[in-house]
Amino acid sequence: MSRYSIDEFIDSTGQRDLGEGTFELERDRMLEINLDGKVWSKMGSMVAYLGDIKFTREGVLEHGIGKMLKKAVTGEGVSLTKAEGSGKLYLADDGKKISIINLENQSIFVNGNDLLAFEESINWDIKMLKKVAGLMAGGLFSVKLEGTGMVAITTHYDPLTLSVTPENPVFTDPNATVAWSGNLLPDLKTDVSLKTFVGRSSGESLQMAFKGEGFVVIQPYEEVIYQATT
Repeated sequence: MSRYSIDEFIDSTGQRDLGEGTFELERDRMLEINLDGKVWSKMGSMVAYLGDIKFTREGVLEHGIGKMLKKAVTGEGVSLTKAEGSGKLYLADDGKKISIINLENQSIFVNGNDLLAFEESINWDIKMLKKVAGLMAGGLFSVKLEGTGMVAITTHYDPLTLSVTPENPVFTDPNATVAWSGNLLPDLKTDVSLKTFVGRSSGESLQMAFKGEGFVVIQPYEEVIYQATT
């Protein structure tokens, strides 16, 4: 076990300005936002801030009636907090590992629970996976983010990105799927034989099928957000 004097501990764990822009990884599980304006973050993810920053819960009609209705359908869906002002904002989510993605007029889908923060310049919309609502309690929703700006996502442990090609489709466990490229529209696949082999009523027997050209981000962890009601 490491032992430090007070000065050594402060020097070893202290905040550092990395000069990387608006979003910086202060630690691999702590996001630092150099705020000068506005950002959106996952509700409850703020752990500290310096400066003059105001926090506002997302208004019911702030993003339009269409998104309000989608949030009603998806339950809690994506609960966001708006941070405005100037200073340093620190975000974390249950100790999960954080990755920063810089979109340059591009788009990406992110599992709703794995979205940590994004810049105001990014457009977003809630998407429901086709044919999944009747098979998974609460459905399976994601957030489509597009434009130019930074997005921070979270994963349990290290993420792995798989390439999808027309010759090599990728099938994933929904509970381990974190994000995928904006041009891919996954379908749902049920594998009854795998369900029997695994011996459970969900999980591996229900798969997301990615076909086309793009990528899928997975994590080595099955994060069960929606529980069956029967």
